[in-house]
Amino acid sequence: MSELEQVSPAEAGLHPARLQRLLSVLQSDVDQGYLPGAVVLVARHGKVALLESVGKQSPASAQNMANDAIFRIYSMTKPVVSVAVMMLIEQGLLLLHEPVAKFLPEFAGQKVAVERDGKVALEDVERPATVHDLLRHTAGLTYEFLGTAHVQRQYAQLQMGSRERSNADFSKVLASLPLMYPPGRIWEYSRATDVLGRLIEVVTGQALSTYLQDNIFGPLGMSDTGFHVPEQHHGRIAEPFAHDPGGGVAMRVLEPRRRPVMESGGGGLMSTAMDYARFLQCMRNRGGLDGVRLLGRHTVDFMTADHLGSIPVAGDLLSPGHGFGLGFAVRTATGVAPLSGSVGTYHWGGIAGTTFFVDPVQDLYAVLMIQAPNQRDHYRALFRNMVYAALE
Repeated sequence: MSELEQVSPAEAGLHPARLQRLLSVLQSDVDQGYLPGAVVLVARHGKVALLESVGKQSPASAQNMANDAIFRIYSMTKPVVSVAVMMLIEQGLLLLHEPVAKFLPEFAGQKVAVERDGKVALEDVERPATVHDLLRHTAGLTYEFLGTAHVQRQYAQLQMGSRERSNADFSKVLASLPLMYPPGRIWEYSRATDVLGRLIEVVTGQALSTYLQDNIFGPLGMSDTGFHVPEQHHGRIAEPFAHDPGGGVAMRVLEPRRRPVMESGGGGLMSTAMDYARFLQCMRNRGGLDGVRLLGRHTVDFMTADHLGSIPVAGDLLSPGHGFGLGFAVRTATGVAPLSGSVGTYHWGGIAGTTFFVDPVQDLYAVLMIQAPNQRDHYRALFRNMVYAALE
């Protein structure tokens, strides 16, 4: 585990005082009661230049934040599961253009819900959703919290976010519902990666957690990452405020102390800043870490390229000047987006506030771990801008 050594900011080409300014701003927000706490990790040229924590790990107990605190990373699970799928593709067990129904028969014969004049009609799709569609969120699926369309209301009524049904049962219930869009026509953030989690189980014959542990977490040394937190580590769990400091409705977060029935490939993992940095270091190295190779170099480049082209984007989760690859948002223009970054930078985050980005041009990646759901957009932008400001 020697590869991820810590060096001074200056040795990594980062300005020490400017990185300290990032910590000072976060500490000020902690002091003002706006942020419970945070762990910040910034790496450049393959070395960790900053790993620091501020604030409280658990506001209710006044426990100080620790660098090894365990966070609910929600949708930062998606890149990990997407890598797992691409590993199966490299092994010849899957092809991107293959229909999802080849592996999950319940997805055969799907219909798309078309709303006209207040009425809903179910129509045949032009083509079935493929593995490629699931990876890039063009499979016609959605999330229940993204709106109130007919399909989204059905997701909500059937509690598609429940952790009390197995991955197999989740897949069958989801497949019984109509699609939001015809496959391949629209990018909409969705439960597609949850479906990929089930697909991995069918192809490998293993539970998703077992496959990820044996093939990603174990090999990369991600010892604190999983779908629940073992009892001996409960004291390391980072918690949000009980009441939203901005006055909004506090989001109910996952209970990490209990093993869930559903192992959500789209949002179920818990992890630490350093564990996730090991995953990002593997991506930065284009597929390998400490002598272990998960993916070929070309596969990593392929995953982190734009796979949308001219496909329209629904909603505002994908910033202007960005496309989407296979598990990551990908920057396609230096300008346009209201965030710093180079063309080719790829990123994503979790709904409870965690975020990361990898910039191959600057050989830079960074992770921010917080549990502040309603403040996530603010801190993602602030973090990105202040890390880039520290580049020498």
